[in-house]
Amino acid sequence: MMTDALLQVAHTPLTAIALTLAAFVLALWLYRRTGWLVLQPVLITMLLIIAGIRLLQLDYAAYRDAVVPIAWLLGPTTVALAVPLYRNLRRIRDNLWPVLATLLVGGCAIVVLTLLSASLLGADLPVLMTLATKSVTMPIAMPLAEQMGGLAALAAVLVMLTGVLGTVLVPPLLQLAGVVHPAARGMAYGMNAHAVGTARALEEGDECAAFAALAMGALGVLTALLLPAAVLGWRLVIA
Repeated sequence: MMTDALLQVAHTPLTAIALTLAAFVLALWLYRRTGWLVLQPVLITMLLIIAGIRLLQLDYAAYRDAVVPIAWLLGPTTVALAVPLYRNLRRIRDNLWPVLATLLVGGCAIVVLTLLSASLLGADLPVLMTLATKSVTMPIAMPLAEQMGGLAALAAVLVMLTGVLGTVLVPPLLQLAGVVHPAARGMAYGMNAHAVGTARALEEGDECAAFAALAMGALGVLTALLLPAAVLGWRLVIA
């Protein structure tokens, strides 16, 4: 058991921030040291933070409030993805129609196959509505799932798992399929593993990262616009 003095120190906001940063640095070091895709920094950081919260007996609500300054950095970090997009703007314009076709066909396939598989496994309607949003970024997925009658908290977990598993599975699948073009690989990362996949694409090069960021952003916008309309149409048909 921790003494009262240690508990007071452990429960300060700076301790929560230090825990988060230390967990990420350690997870990143471990990933770069081993090169194992299963040791994704996002996943390992989460596990280390959970262990730290339990060990230090922190209240999760207090921890969440303490690390708000770190969460603020998410916006500038996301905007920074525009840099590789700008550098490869000509390549994107040259491949605009193939990119749009890939987004529409791939995006529809992701949602349809997910819902079909979940339906066959007996998932109820709120879970289905939540699963439909799993392949877009968390700021879009959570309110979108809630709007369609899903569960925002579950959407956050599914988005994270999708990103981690997608980043682990996409590289060997692309290698197996013989896909080597940076643009194609980037689209696969962005559509199947959103932000985590885009971080992985950055490791492969500027062009790969540009198309991953494009796919992640465009698929998020298309999903936010088209999915609620599709759900509304489906409800009107079965009503």
